[in-house]
Amino acid sequence: MDKIKVLVVDDESRMRKLVGDFLTKAGYEVIEAENGEEAVDIFYEKKDISLIILDVMMPKMDGWETCKMIRKNSKVPIIMLTAKGEEKDELQGFEVGADEYISKPFSPKILTARVDALIRRAYGLDTSDTVDIGGIIIDKAAHTVKIDNEEIELSFKEFELLTYFVENKGLALSREKILNNVWNYDYFGDARTIDTHVKKLRKKLGEKGDYIKTIWGMGYKFDIQ
Repeated sequence: MDKIKVLVVDDESRMRKLVGDFLTKAGYEVIEAENGEEAVDIFYEKKDISLIILDVMMPKMDGWETCKMIRKNSKVPIIMLTAKGEEKDELQGFEVGADEYISKPFSPKILTARVDALIRRAYGLDTSDTVDIGGIIIDKAAHTVKIDNEEIELSFKEFELLTYFVENKGLALSREKILNNVWNYDYFGDARTIDTHVKKLRKKLGEKGDYIKTIWGMGYKFDIQ
């Protein structure tokens, strides 16, 4: 079986080597790019990249613009790396379609664990799982969602969030619990990360976005009643 390919994009060769060495030890095939333009070219040329680790601050094309370029045609999982730790930067990362957002300095072991988790969730879903609830049809194998038989476009994280809500319908879910399960790691950032995703998900679900109820001071609950 071919190794899973991960594209590591960073203008610092030292950082590419650090991340690449850990991922190679974990069994991944690492492909490197030193700027956004090169990353986009490699991604569309190879067509079999399974995940992208993308630095934000780069010459020629920064990480945000690179992410937007790739998101036009692909739902490939994207982890963004940045030296900036401000909330507005993190929210911008999610706005352009990133699935994870990690501030430097970071532990390469933690990064590798997050790569593992994203790969499992993106490509290791049960192929027989289809959920039909309240006019929402979730096909886990195809990673698609239909509303009254019309397919809607969701990002990877929005899909995972909706699936988690549906699988826990009727249960009150704290923001902490949602982050730990959907993001699949202990997350210590601002809870508004969740609120941002929920707001976008509700909008894409249209009238059925009302199924996601806000529990003030706690989190959310998915209820079709």
